[in-house]
Amino acid sequence: MDKVEVNEYKSRNQGTLAALYNNCASTRDPFLQRARASSELTIPMLMPPEGHTQSTIYSTPYQSIGARAVNNLASKLLLALLPPNSPFFRLVIDDFDIAEIAESQRGKVEEALGSIERSAMQEIETKAVRVPVYEGLKQLIVTGNVLLHFPKGDDNMRVFRLDRYVVKRDAMGNILEIVTKESLSPKMLPSSVQMLVSPQEDYGTKDYDLYTCVKLDGNKWSTYQEIEGFEVPESRGTYPIDKNPYLALRFSKIDGEDYGRGYVEEYIGDLKSLEGLSKAIVQGSAAAAKLLFLVKPNGTTKLRSLAESPSGAIVQGDANDVSVLQMEKFNDFRVTLETMKTITERLSYAFLLNSAVQRQAERVTAEEVRYMASELEGQIGNIYSILSVEFQLPMVKILLNRMEQSGKMPKFPKDSIKPQIITGVEALGRGQDLNKLGQFMQHISPLGEEVILRELNIGDYISRLGASLGIDTNGLVKTDEQKQQEMQQREQQKQQMMQQDMMKNVVEGSAPGALKSVMDGMQNMPPEAMEQIQQQAQQMAQQQQAN
Repeated sequence: MDKVEVNEYKSRNQGTLAALYNNCASTRDPFLQRARASSELTIPMLMPPEGHTQSTIYSTPYQSIGARAVNNLASKLLLALLPPNSPFFRLVIDDFDIAEIAESQRGKVEEALGSIERSAMQEIETKAVRVPVYEGLKQLIVTGNVLLHFPKGDDNMRVFRLDRYVVKRDAMGNILEIVTKESLSPKMLPSSVQMLVSPQEDYGTKDYDLYTCVKLDGNKWSTYQEIEGFEVPESRGTYPIDKNPYLALRFSKIDGEDYGRGYVEEYIGDLKSLEGLSKAIVQGSAAAAKLLFLVKPNGTTKLRSLAESPSGAIVQGDANDVSVLQMEKFNDFRVTLETMKTITERLSYAFLLNSAVQRQAERVTAEEVRYMASELEGQIGNIYSILSVEFQLPMVKILLNRMEQSGKMPKFPKDSIKPQIITGVEALGRGQDLNKLGQFMQHISPLGEEVILRELNIGDYISRLGASLGIDTNGLVKTDEQKQQEMQQREQQKQQMMQQDMMKNVVEGSAPGALKSVMDGMQNMPPEAMEQIQQQAQQMAQQQQAN
């Protein structure tokens, strides 16, 4: 565009996103201040102070429990939400569609869906989603909010901190509008956008603020961008209602609030107390470590002789003239250390640190460790609930939609195949069922194998065991019809072997009392079996006579 075209475009496209962003920022400020306070006690770089630059020097906490707790909990959440080497979702077919599929074709359908699931997981691995997701989880734990963007093409997922976006929600917590703010160098802008911000040949050296708006518009999402108060050319677009690539995540959901609260904020009191006690004990220890010798002013010991004499030297003086300055604060430091230990234990339980799982004792059984681990995992089940709805499910829908558009996945009728999350709360519930089934079997095992086989329905137990492990036992475990058919086949084989033995005894007559045992056995046989035995016996007798 030349200068005239640029001026005409500016006059027609005056933007308002900067003003909208600034207005919404006033609602975000209280959450942002709490987020910075939480970050200062854990990992200060996660939410830098206002006006930070690359040369900003961050404050260093006196304790490392906060950083260790955040990293540990983020790692556990990452493994739970995106487990390695296994899909975190499965594709299920609508019940009405399942009824129309023949039983013989169901296995092929399940195999095809499993192939799509594996392809989706390969897409996640190739795009290196775990790295930005781990960063986003730390933002969620500390600040309570994070915005994830899934760009089109081969670009990696982007993470927006709370100080880089604003969001508006309705009373139910549904997103109505998202506005992001990015500071970009003019060299990163397209030529048409560079002409908007600076028509001269020299495009300047300062950074420009690029605003991106994603707004709910009926049954779709509308998006456009503005820079320096003007709309970016060809930036408008739309997304389906359930395929929005901008995911505004919250750690905790509070009705009526646009933003969530961080997990660190719930334990900010313990972290502040631990920080203050750690600072006091470090500064007190440094003061106590200072070594000073005091000499009486009117004593016979000379200061110069004491200062300059090497170790082991013989010096004239009086030991009563010299003393060492000491801080009589040992008991006070001991109280401080005990308080720090108590607070550290509470934080370890809250953030699932390994030190909270194993008690301090000489002998700790493996069952005790597993029980404590399951109890601690159950404490954060609510985290899985909101993340599975606001993060996992939308991400899967976006991924499957892009695979369908690129031809990596066949197109299915609308709403015929739905993704189902199989990690998080559901996985925790299955794990609890598995532990209970194992405990149940341990309690009844002393009764003996005979009692267990008589009283326990083995088939139902195996089905429940497979369900607790998340395994589809359809086709894997034998049905009652299959068991009955196999039993009938075994009875027929046993009967045939008995018939052969009887015929052999009749013909050979080798065993004492063989005829009597044969007759006793034939009394319980059906007429057809008796006729068959007689015919076979006659044939065998004829063969022996011929030989």
